[in-house]
Amino acid sequence: MKFFSLRTFFSCACVGSSYTSDMNTTRAPQNRHHKLQASYLKQIAEIGPFVEGSLCEFKREGRKSSSWHLTYKIKGKTQTVYVPVDMVEEVRQWTEEHRRLKQLIRKETKQSLAIIHGHVASRRAANRAR
Repeated sequence: MKFFSLRTFFSCACVGSSYTSDMNTTRAPQNRHHKLQASYLKQIAEIGPFVEGSLCEFKREGRKSSSWHLTYKIKGKTQTVYVPVDMVEEVRQWTEEHRRLKQLIRKETKQSLAIIHGHVASRRAANRAR
């Protein structure tokens, strides 16, 4: 598995859109939804390496120490990979970063939808005023 930082992704993906690589907007935020959206995008860009899955501890009979698995789904089927003991803390951080990323994506999506709804409402109001 290859892990990468979202900072690298956003520095490539946001060029040419309304956001630049350092997440400055090309126009001033218009309302609280735009400000929150910019804030969430900045937080997403600062996410470090991540991995989707759950870190699970298991014990085998006759063994004194625990072993660790990372479980994840591919096409609806659960996959498991052994995690060496010396990598457990690092993998735990990666899984926490993934949870944080999912939470930030949900928040950013909520703000984006609010911007769309606000735009539609303002267009309707402008059309009624004509």
